[in-house]
Amino acid sequence: MKSRQWLLCCPFVLTLASVAAADDALVSWAEHRIDEGIVKPLAKREGGSRFSRERPPPRERRVRVLESTLSRDKNGRSFVAFAIDVRFGSDWQQNDITGCAYRESGNLFVKIGDAYRPATFLLGKNVAPVAGACEAAPPPSS
Repeated sequence: MKSRQWLLCCPFVLTLASVAAADDALVSWAEHRIDEGIVKPLAKREGGSRFSRERPPPRERRVRVLESTLSRDKNGRSFVAFAIDVRFGSDWQQNDITGCAYRESGNLFVKIGDAYRPATFLLGKNVAPVAGACEAAPPPSS
């Protein structure tokens, strides 16, 4: 009888393993996309002069994916939220850049003030805020 109970648990355990693998794949995809779309282009752009009034470039940046599952916006597009932390000396400053990455298109948006703009804004392009970007739709009421 005990062996039957154990067999009933197997599909559940296998489902958890596949969900964990899917979550890891999403986080890995998001980290890579953000690194290629924001972190590396910013590092390339920030040569900087020692005598400039601009903020000096950080010594290091790290990407944190804030959710291991996808959210959906009002248009049904799936995205994942992220933050980029920076280190100038020995201490990390969290949430220097926050935003989201859309799964299907790979589009990256960053929060500037109260609005989300395409990440190219950080690279000097004057792009308008996108209404509804990175805003999770309310859960469907039952």
